[in-house]
This record gives sequence, structure tokens and C-alpha cells, in this order.
Amino acid sequence: MYSDFTLADDRPAYIQVKDYMKRLMTTGALQADQKLPSTRELGSLLHVSRNTVLNAYSDLEDEGYIYAVKGQGHFVIPSINTNETEAQPANVQLDWTSRLNDYARLAEANDLMKHGIRAGKGAISFTSIAPDEKLFDLQNVKRAFLDRMSLEGEVLLNYGYAKGYKPLIDYLLHYMENKGVDVSGKDLLVTSGFTEGLSLVLAALNKGHGRILCENPTHHTAIKNFKMHGYAITGVPMEQDGISLADLAGELAARPYDLAYLVPSYHNPTGIVMSPQKRLETLRLLSEYETPVIEDGFNEELRYSGSHIAPLVACAGGGNNSVIYLGSFSKILFPGLRVGWVLADKTLIDYLESVKRARSIHTSTLDQSLLYQYLYNGNFEKYLKRAKAEYKRKYELAKSCCEEWLPQHRLTGDGGLHVFVQFEQGLRTRELLEACSAQGVVFTPGDIFYTDGGGQHTMRLGFSRVSDENIRKGIRIIGETARRMV
Repeated sequence: MYSDFTLADDRPAYIQVKDYMKRLMTTGALQADQKLPSTRELGSLLHVSRNTVLNAYSDLEDEGYIYAVKGQGHFVIPSINTNETEAQPANVQLDWTSRLNDYARLAEANDLMKHGIRAGKGAISFTSIAPDEKLFDLQNVKRAFLDRMSLEGEVLLNYGYAKGYKPLIDYLLHYMENKGVDVSGKDLLVTSGFTEGLSLVLAALNKGHGRILCENPTHHTAIKNFKMHGYAITGVPMEQDGISLADLAGELAARPYDLAYLVPSYHNPTGIVMSPQKRLETLRLLSEYETPVIEDGFNEELRYSGSHIAPLVACAGGGNNSVIYLGSFSKILFPGLRVGWVLADKTLIDYLESVKRARSIHTSTLDQSLLYQYLYNGNFEKYLKRAKAEYKRKYELAKSCCEEWLPQHRLTGDGGLHVFVQFEQGLRTRELLEACSAQGVVFTPGDIFYTDGGGQHTMRLGFSRVSDENIRKGIRIIGETARRMV
């Protein structure tokens, strides 16, 4: 005994000794009421100082693992040993798969991390559309953290409010006003990223008809959430400047819908930006049928050319409360902070706040305050300018490589962190992926974004985290492989 203890350099020694002794006690290696070695003896056995053992024993006694008898030493408290035979319940092996509901089964079946594309070590992966961590503004993030902690550290480490951190809420309301949004009659709820915002909205709204309408293709995470909340999904085809108005009008006339979900700017996966005229006409059609719309502000800031286009929630004006805007900085700033927001009618936000409180209490106040201070310090604009310049350069490189190497294809994408490729109908990108994966290149097949099983000839190439050399090499391999298949 005690021969398997290894001291690591990066943790206090007494904590390592304490944890080691706990493990011996809870696994039964040390029995109830068994006398422990003296502090000097254990120090010699574990090759640590006596003071280290004294501190470890003191903590173990405070935590209720051992007790001391004056003049005799330290002993194991009886209740610690969980392997005593008389305390063991009968062995029961439950079949948890038989106890799962449809919600859990759908979540697992649509989990791309489990069932999606696996990139081998050293592979060139075009599957991610996360920001490049090499661009992260670490020095100003550290400064923002220290600034906020020095002002109200005790508050930030305690429970927060379900609605969100008020300084951040006020900042985001002003931020949305700068986008042209009339915030009168509206309110804002901070969420743990886009996904929680979408889930809260779907959980709170009445599912009267059980149908939701969206662009086809659309965001895979949204499709997954719609299915998990029991919605039938109708996808409306995309055109070069956004959703097809003729098809949208036809669908709205044919049957009622509970909701519409749209990604008007740098659409995922196509990268298309809906034209200003089409935004207004889309809102007019949806308002005519009193169909509320969830607007996903995905990648809205990553505009590489052209003028700013107002989001749908701004186009709707102050007299229309039918647009629910979901915002997030995850694709621009730091996904690890998991801060997003819902901007909507005050009455709806009031209910969403209660749903959030019941589910998760609040989004991390520390994360919210860090984001607020970073934004308040004026760092976002500088970072965004630098990030946009780099992503634009990569976008143009990826685009030119696709034009050079890919056979018989059509590219869409006006910005953002990816391009969308459509081949001729006969080329199946699942088969192309299999052939490319064997050569160390992976991408996202486009069919996962379609609501009707279509898109077998499409793919999404995320370039944000891929080096220039690998963008060239990877797209060349994809192109050469596709030509052989064609």
C-alpha cells in the first residue's frame, strides 16, 4: 500500500495526499476504524514532508473522513468505506435505453458530434464554422476581466438574474437600436447562446398547428430543435437573394403555421444575404397570415462588402411585434462565453424569463460581465475590423480555390465563415466525403441542412480555422476527387 502514489508538479502536494487518502478510504483499501500511519511515517512512505501530511490530515478531519484519538493517532471514520458488504444494495443493472423518451432519442440521433464527420489526426477539416482562436484578443479580455472583478467581484460570483446582467442588457438594447431597431414595446433576455434562446422560445409558445416554416436548406441545429419539440418542418426553396417569395406565399396560403424561422444575413449554410426588398415582402406575407417569425442573427456582423442591411426586426418597425430576434456573438467573438440574447415583445420576454428561471436559473453572470466590459471598453469594434479583414482574405482564397479546382459547381456565400457548394445532381457529396476522408480531408455534406432529404449534391466548406496552405491543398484534393467521380 502507498506505493502507487505519484506527486504531480502542478497542484499543492497536501491536496494530492488528501485526495489519495480519500480514494483509499472510499474504495475500501483502508477499512473502518483502521489506524492510519503517523504523519512522519506517511510522509516517508509518500516521499513528502511531514507538514504536507499534517495539512492533509487536518483537511480530512475537517471534511469528516478521519478522526483523531489523543495519544493514539488518526483513524478512518466507519461510514466512509462504501465497499462494506453489509452496506451494499443488491446489484441492479437497469436498461436505460428502454427508459428514454423521444426527446432524448431525437437529440442523440441528430447529434453531429457523435454521428457526424470524424476528422482523423492531422486531417484537413472544413467542418467547423467557429472563429479562429488565433485571432482572439486575449490581452483586452484579461483587462476586461480584471476591470470588472475589481469593481464588483463579490456580486459577479453570486447568483445572478434570469433576465440577465443589467449593464449588458442596456448595452445590447442600444446595440440593437444602432441596427435600426425600434425597441419601444420590446425587451431583452440574455441567454446561454443562440441554442438556449431558440429552445426557450419553442418551449414557451403554443404549438397550435404543429408546423414550422423555414428556408430550405437551413441551420442544422434549428432543424434538430424543431424535431425535438415535435414540429413538422416545411422548407421553402432559396433563390440567389433569399427565400422564394412565390413558394413562401404558396405555403402560407395552403396551410397555417405556428412559426417561421429565417436566417436573412449570411444564411447558414448557403451564405446568402436576403435583399432589402425581399425582407420587406417576406414580412408583409408573414404579417398577412399572422405568422410570427424567429430571426436568427447568425454572423450578421461578418459583412465583407456592400452596405449594411437592416435585420427583419428593424424592417418590421415599431408597430409590428411579430419578430423574435435571436442574437449572439459566438461566431464573431468568443464561443466559450456562451452569451446570446432574445429581443422580442415585452410580454413574451416576461414569460421567457420565467421559463429560463425554471430551467437554468441564469446565464453565468461572470461571462456576461466580462463580455459587457470588453464591449464597453471599445474593444469589439477594433477586434471586428481585424477579424473581418482576415476572414475576408480567407473567404476570397477559398472562393478562388473552388473556382480553380471544383468541377461543374455553383458557389453561394456573400460573407461569414463558410462557402456553400452545389455540384451537378449526379455527384453525391456523401460518397465524395468518404473518398476525400481517406485522403485526409473532410467537409460537411449539405444534406444535413435540408428539411426534405434533398441537397445530396451539396456541401459546406468552413474555412475560418484552416490555414492558407491547407485551404489550397484541401480544396484541390476535393476537386481532383470530384473530377474522378464525375
